[in-house]
Amino acid sequence: MQKTKKSIAKRFKLSARGKLLRRTPGFRHIMSTKSSKQKRRASQDKHVEPGRAANLKRGLPHGL
Repeated sequence: MQKTKKSIAKRFKLSARGKLLRRTPGFRHIMSTKSSKQKRRASQDKHVEPGRAANLKRGLPHGL
């Protein structure tokens, strides 16, 4: 039985349709230098590209 790769489980989540979602990196500090547009766009989760997602999903054998 394969174990869940915890580093992947902490950084990504699966959507209802089984696609991987990720957060935008670089938005934990020094927010005053970033524009409102950058911050607004960063607050939305992004889809992981299908080619990269296939490898990552292998580390989540039981889903999330």
